Amino acid sequence: MFSLAGRVALITGAASGIGAATAHVFAEAGADLALAWYPPDGHDIEPVHRAAEKAGRRVVVAEVDVTRSGDVDALMAKAVSELGGMHIVVANAGIARKVELADLDDAAWNKVVEVNLNGVWRCFRAALPHMQRAGFGRLLATSSVAGTVSAWPQHAHYTAAKAGLVGLVQTLAVEFGANGITANAIAPGVIRTPQALDPVNSLGPAGVDAVAAKIPAGRVGSPEDIAYVFLFLASAEAAYVNGQLLVVDGARSLAGLD
Repeated sequence: MFSLAGRVALITGAASGIGAATAHVFAEAGADLALAWYPPDGHDIEPVHRAAEKAGRRVVVAEVDVTRSGDVDALMAKAVSELGGMHIVVANAGIARKVELADLDDAAWNKVVEVNLNGVWRCFRAALPHMQRAGFGRLLATSSVAGTVSAWPQHAHYTAAKAGLVGLVQTLAVEFGANGITANAIAPGVIRTPQALDPVNSLGPAGVDAVAAKIPAGRVGSPEDIAYVFLFLASAEAAYVNGQLLVVDGARSLAGLD
């Protein structure tokens, strides 16, 4: 169940956090991988690369800035050429930047939207022709509870982009469902990732720990909590799940925000 044997998956933001965990889980499930990473983030892709190969998978790796169509298209072409196709995209790369509204100029707004929304679309656009030819596709995006079921003050550009992903997957689900292609997004709650632990642009370690007491599960999420949901959505068993936003937050959004 939930085997990805014979599938090729592209994962962006694969060097850390949810992306790295998803790469590990997909490799163990049998998928060959195209791993996209962005060196300025300061994370090393090689441990993820080595683990996937140790699991017996074929792997291609590339430095990708998802704001550049050329970078995305080049990795897609490399993956299709060397791995034999493209069946699954996990468009996970994202950034958070804390900005007061008075300081949220065009450049600051566009930078976050370019990565978090437009970068996802670039990945999906590059993959769709290959998925249509294969008669199978899974378009998966990392959204957020911020912008979908809750607000995040001082992050208007982030929440707008993450909310935009819902409209994107809903439309693609209807437009390409007849081709055996599904499109879904996950809205993680607070997950213990480098982004959440950033004290400047996000919660920081103390903030993450404080949230844990407010979650019915009694803890914040791990990257693996999200990766296993992506595994289900990527699988053949999820063929009838399409155009959905799955909130994965330990029921935090149902427990009140105080």
